Amino acid sequence: MPEPTWLVEQFEASRAHLRGVAYRMLGSLSEADDAVQETWIRLSRADTGSVENLGGWLTTVVARVCLDILRSRRSRREESLDGRATERIVGDPASVNPEQEAVLADSVGLALMAVLETLAPVERVAFVLHDMFDLPFEEIAPIVGRSPAAARQLASRARRRFRGAAASTGADRDRQREVVSAFLAAAREGDFVGLLAVLDPGVVLRADAAAVLASAAREAAGAPKLAPEVRGTAAVAEAFAGRARGAQLALVDGAVGAVWAPGGRPRAVFRFTVAGGKIVAIDLAVDPERLRKLEVVVLGSGALG
Repeated sequence: MPEPTWLVEQFEASRAHLRGVAYRMLGSLSEADDAVQETWIRLSRADTGSVENLGGWLTTVVARVCLDILRSRRSRREESLDGRATERIVGDPASVNPEQEAVLADSVGLALMAVLETLAPVERVAFVLHDMFDLPFEEIAPIVGRSPAAARQLASRARRRFRGAAASTGADRDRQREVVSAFLAAAREGDFVGLLAVLDPGVVLRADAAAVLASAAREAAGAPKLAPEVRGTAAVAEAFAGRARGAQLALVDGAVGAVWAPGGRPRAVFRFTVAGGKIVAIDLAVDPERLRKLEVVVLGSGALG
């Protein structure tokens, strides 16, 4: 069997596992697909003749790719979670099943993702690889650039933070919907106090470059000008008060969110992170290229595209 064909088959057999690893590290289905694509590119260029365990090699590579993405995201907070366009180069994009996407998101849990967002990149990688995929610290150590003992400490710190936060964040999806629904209702009614009630004191609103540019164009008409990142309850509430009238509650890549879709075509998508019954983050995407990569399902309706 020709080597390229064998590699494609082996990669396809590992795709679901690699995507699961990447999603648990990144919390974004589109970025997870980016990481899997990059892993394929590195595999296609590598000399794997001496690799005894190709599955383990692929897991190591995707973990390192995810660590790079996490570090890049941390240094460029103005980008949304789904900021990078993705293009699958192996496999049929039409085969992606929205229900499977939602199952993948549910398997991680929104509360867990909210906690993972608070971890340093190396903590997150060590915790996910060890606690979710049983990778030994001897194999995790070179990925995060630490000794096995230090990698163990990273995972231990992350585990303690997760356990402490899980006790106060155990909201299920129904609770997430309640919080986001209350936020949208308060926004439509211009209920500033109602908005403050569902926002965490450390809430952050992140807008992609297209959203910032669009807000600047509408500034003359009285619309607020968005910054790439807005922090604090008052500032975020002010950005939404009296607005979002056309927004609909939706699942965005399996997570609770909202969409503005005039004529059934998404023009703006909001992703919400809820912890402890409060909204801790809102990510706004307007860029058409980014929107095309999102799976948006209006709750009570169907997929948009």
